[in-house]
Amino acid sequence: MNDEAVVIPDLASLVSGAPAESIVSRSVFSDEHLKASIFAFAPGQELSEHTASWPAILHILQGEAQLTLGEKTVHGRAGTWAYMPAHLPHSVLAETHLLMLLVLLKNES
Repeated sequence: MNDEAVVIPDLASLVSGAPAESIVSRSVFSDEHLKASIFAFAPGQELSEHTASWPAILHILQGEAQLTLGEKTVHGRAGTWAYMPAHLPHSVLAETHLLMLLVLLKNES
């Protein structure tokens, strides 16, 4: 385990925007407890319904999206934060250019 702080001054600089009709993602940080990734979506792009084996936190940093979290569909915008338990079906549809941080919370053994 590393006891040093990790600072990323500008998350958006890790993904310089998504080209038309694409989604770009980059790993931000990973250790034995969590994995963080930044996503940039072009308008209209979608992560179709899927699940994750770990609990996750989704934080929209820029733009707007339709989030389907289990049976609930919500409008997300800059500042929206959502917690998803493991195995919850979810999807993301970008309504505008979208920048989103995803943090997977790894289970400890």
